[in-house]
Amino acid sequence: MWVQKTLTLPSHRRGFHLITAAVVRAIPEIESIKTGLLHVFIQHTSASLTINENADPDVRVDFETAMNHAVPESLPYVHTLEGPDDMPAHVKASMMGASVQIPVSNGELMLGTWQGIYLCEHRDHASSRRIVVTLTGE
Repeated sequence: MWVQKTLTLPSHRRGFHLITAAVVRAIPEIESIKTGLLHVFIQHTSASLTINENADPDVRVDFETAMNHAVPESLPYVHTLEGPDDMPAHVKASMMGASVQIPVSNGELMLGTWQGIYLCEHRDHASSRRIVVTLTGE
């Protein structure tokens, strides 16, 4: 079976936001998959996806702090037409990645106990974000 859907997430403030539940709600067909894979892809260049700790909200704060330290807005960027947060957002998105892939078993994502899917929003004033989810399996 192959299922592909596009999910539009509402705009989020800059930071790291858990979207696992929204992704699972978008693909109820997952319940019929005994063994498969879920691919999640973001159609934007200034936001990214990652899988990480989903329990302690401090992790989200620390992610944002670390990314801002690694990719400061104060560098002499050439691409500045869309504001001072735009080019750093592109760099952060390239570093974090545009997709994640998760195994599916017996109708559930095989995430670890403390893992969740994050939307990593790198812009100060972002619009909604489109996510393509592709489910395959039997």
